[in-house]
Amino acid sequence: MHQRKVALAGAAHIELVSGVVQLRPEDAMFDAMLRGWRAQQKSRGLKDETIDPRERLIRRFLEFANEYPWQWTPAHLDEWSASLTSEKHLAPSTVRSYQGTVRLFTELLIDARYGWGPACEEAFGTFPVAICHEWKCATRRCLSGWRWKTPSVRRRSGGLKLEAA
Repeated sequence: MHQRKVALAGAAHIELVSGVVQLRPEDAMFDAMLRGWRAQQKSRGLKDETIDPRERLIRRFLEFANEYPWQWTPAHLDEWSASLTSEKHLAPSTVRSYQGTVRLFTELLIDARYGWGPACEEAFGTFPVAICHEWKCATRRCLSGWRWKTPSVRRRSGGLKLEAA
């Protein structure tokens, strides 16, 4: 049976120019990654008003880490998050949002369907890894200073109803 290869918006093979020697291959790869991420977000119906600030944030993270995405580690995220809180005095909710944006970007890069890992490994001998984990990134509970209200279930008239505790 013949399988048809489907091109996903944001895939490395779509964004990378083959057969061209880049003067600055690292910058070219990073720019291709951002184009791919933009294409993937556009394919999900997101607007430029959402995508543009995300892209600027990823560029700021790149500048802070002073490394490319295939070299990022969880330590880069830790240091950046700490600086956002202690030096820039950003609200915990803002830091959480920034971490979520980095997570979205790196999830695209490590998703095998998009091919960024093999492209980086071929070009640079290494590949992107997950740097944002549930146990690593800030959560609402630990950053916000308020507690989650656990919903309780009550029986009313033979049916179930959710209510905030």
